[in-house]
Amino acid sequence: MQRQPAVAGQFYPGEQQKLQSVLSQLIPEYPAPKRVTGVISPHAGYVYSGAIAGQLFSRCIIPGTVLIIGPNHHGAGAAAALYPDGEWLTPLGASPINSRLNSLLLQHTPYLQADTAAHRSEHSLEVQLPFLQYLRPDITFSALCIGRGEYAPLRDIGHGIAAAIREYGEDVLIVASSDMTHYEAAVAARLKDQLALDRAVALDGKGLLEVCRSRGITMCGVVPATVMIEAALKLGATQAALVAYGTSGDVTGDNRQVVGYAGVTVS
Repeated sequence: MQRQPAVAGQFYPGEQQKLQSVLSQLIPEYPAPKRVTGVISPHAGYVYSGAIAGQLFSRCIIPGTVLIIGPNHHGAGAAAALYPDGEWLTPLGASPINSRLNSLLLQHTPYLQADTAAHRSEHSLEVQLPFLQYLRPDITFSALCIGRGEYAPLRDIGHGIAAAIREYGEDVLIVASSDMTHYEAAVAARLKDQLALDRAVALDGKGLLEVCRSRGITMCGVVPATVMIEAALKLGATQAALVAYGTSGDVTGDNRQVVGYAGVTVS
């Protein structure tokens, strides 16, 4: 099964050479990248959030296997949808789904279902892949699209992911795909996003979920971020850091209604 790109030519360039050129500009040279367990990475059009994603990924040693977890913007398919098999295409080429990791995820992780419908038009996972392909062309990956959820089942999913990765026996980077506050004035967005990022950097998955819901913080990938934090803690993570933050207003100059973007490492 081959997934065709849904947003190439929209969120990022649809031609190989142009995409490579854009990524070379977005991903700075970083002298000492480190192994990390997980990241929170934005997923808007590259013109808006690509520089933040580039700063984030430049600081990470990208292992041969990645698990990308994204929100379900469209509501299609299973509530916790694991793309079953095959490969995903981008203008940089095809990257295969890691069938062994998939099998372990289905074995160890409650609520997951093999499903393609949730992924067909979803951009939040797709836009992460060219960054990973550029830095690690031989990458294999698993793709998990998750809708809304309460803390307890999300914690259980995170723990199941950790168990699967432990049995997998090789380094796996967990990428939680998320933008931050949507369509508020830049000052208000920054204040709200700081509340959420404080919880993320404290590795407080429950607190992150709760503050987003109690304070109306429209962080679209709060569920993937919560799952990533819970998995990372089970895998021994002890610290997190905010690499970069910005808003669409930094690009457009219009700060009346912005979207926030953040890059966070967990190790």
